[in-house]
Amino acid sequence: MRKLLLIIVAGSSLSFAQLMGPKLVTQQDEHDFGDIQQGEKVTHVFVITNSGGDLLKITNVKASCGCTAALPEKNELAPGESTNLNVTFNSAGRFGKQKKLIRIESNDPDNPQVIITIKGNVVLSDAESSTYPVLRFIQTQHDFGKVKEGKIVEYTFNFENSGKSTLKIKDIKTSCGCTAALVSSEVLKPGEQGTLKVELDTSNRKGKMSRTITIKSNDPKDPTKIITVYADVQQ
Repeated sequence: MRKLLLIIVAGSSLSFAQLMGPKLVTQQDEHDFGDIQQGEKVTHVFVITNSGGDLLKITNVKASCGCTAALPEKNELAPGESTNLNVTFNSAGRFGKQKKLIRIESNDPDNPQVIITIKGNVVLSDAESSTYPVLRFIQTQHDFGKVKEGKIVEYTFNFENSGKSTLKIKDIKTSCGCTAALVSSEVLKPGEQGTLKVELDTSNRKGKMSRTITIKSNDPKDPTKIITVYADVQQ
């Protein structure tokens, strides 16, 4: 009986200790802004509560993107106390569906990091839609067919700026070191055309292969273009 009593007392003490610790609780862990006009700043207030029995200390709040700012009104909450966490998303330079994470770190022993999420869909106004640049490739794929191993083959893709303002190529990346890509010009005025020269080195390759080239630009509607080349490498 005495042993059973000791176990009950020990269990009660543990539960009491857990209750006495701080506990961070959010009333919601996600908010969807819906459609956001590009360039608009939107804010949502999340409520943080200390539902534990000891002082809660918010040690760090960090967003997954520089376009998002998150600031709690108080960093220390007494048991039962709440505070607002103001989260602001800046949609300047963004387009399409967005999802950003905010990490809240605290001295909550059971859950030291809590993640909340904001979502939205950045859209262009009618006035902006009529003035933005548009990167358009005449074709986005090329098949070299059968190629003897060790040979370097090349192909030139044509593209144009079919929009109403200056197009800027920001970055070009290939999926493999065996592929090189060179653009004729990184800046195109409305109506101007350019070329993307792609070289594929088949050294030490065998069989069917495909490689991609990713082009990023300031086209707000379609900022990332994917070009694909294929080859069937023969020994």
